[in-house]
Amino acid sequence: HGSASDIAGQDKANPLALILSAAMMLKYDLDRPEEADLLERAVESVLDEGLRTADIKQEGDGCKLVGCIEMGKAVADIVSTIDVAVEV
Repeated sequence: HGSASDIAGQDKANPLALILSAAMMLKYDLDRPEEADLLERAVESVLDEGLRTADIKQEGDGCKLVGCIEMGKAVADIVSTIDVAVEV
C-alpha cells in the first residue's frame, strides 16, 4: 500500500483495502470474527452491485465508476442493514 499522494484530496482512492484490513484486524487480532465477516460481506455486496473505483474499473465492464466517498458510504450503508448478533 502506498500513500497515494498523487490523488490526495481528489476522491479517487479505493477504500476497500482499508476496510478489508480492518476486517482482518477484527478477525485475527481482536477475536471478533462476526464483525469481520460483516465487513467482508459488505465489501462483497458493493462489488456485486457493480460499484468500482477507478483503480479496479475496466472499460466495458458495465460497472459504475464511483469515488472513495461513494464507495465508503455504500459499504457503510450495507453494514447498517446486515443483521448480526454482536456480543459486547
